[in-house]
Amino acid sequence: MKLVIGLDGQSTGEKALDFAKNMAAKTTDCELIVVYVIEWSPFSFQTAEENAERHKRREEEISVAMERVVDPAVKSLKDSGLNARAIVRHGHVADTIDDIAHSEAADQIIVARSSEGGLSSRLFGSSTATLVMNARVPVTVVV
Repeated sequence: MKLVIGLDGQSTGEKALDFAKNMAAKTTDCELIVVYVIEWSPFSFQTAEENAERHKRREEEISVAMERVVDPAVKSLKDSGLNARAIVRHGHVADTIDDIAHSEAADQIIVARSSEGGLSSRLFGSSTATLVMNARVPVTVVV
């Protein structure tokens, strides 16, 4: 079994990690892929200098995300005796998580509910709602 865990850098991500950890502990062969997506749009028109600076910022953002969010999560899973690895990417959150899950042939995506702003955001979180509606693999939303 292969599970993709989408983290958001907030405390709600711990709920998704805990759920995935419990699920993985019930199987004999499970790979956990911890995913963190840095919201980013490639559709901005910029000069060559701005693009060079943007690339540098993207690399710095990935490094910070790995250090602060993803590496500690993977370490926690591995310390529990589970098979885990990480992927950090830039892009639209829902589309990127779905693309990773699809390309990795994941069996399921696990994310936590967000509770910020608006009615749909209060229910699921806008990225989570989009993921639930459009993912090519089953999505579990942990509350």
